[in-house]
Amino acid sequence: MKTQQPPAPAGHHNLILEDRGKLTLTGVTDVDCFDERIINLFTSLGELTVKGRNLHINDVSVESGDMTITGDIWLLQYGDKDRRGPLSLLGKLFR
Repeated sequence: MKTQQPPAPAGHHNLILEDRGKLTLTGVTDVDCFDERIINLFTSLGELTVKGRNLHINDVSVESGDMTITGDIWLLQYGDKDRRGPLSLLGKLFR
């Protein structure tokens, strides 16, 4: 039986990159857009852009804001903490 973890407190965000091939995130609040080369998302601490090749969003937990991305990861870039883009269809699931 899998134990559910309580949602992360507001402002909590972690990022773990393993061998430039697996990225585990917590505190994800919205996904703006994604394809095989770029994923733009928002965390509780601001905007995050992931660039690479053959990127795939594997696991998403709407309740806790956890996400796993796999592929050849080249760049992780944080943006403004207060900037919010329009919500995408997938992003509305994270509300």
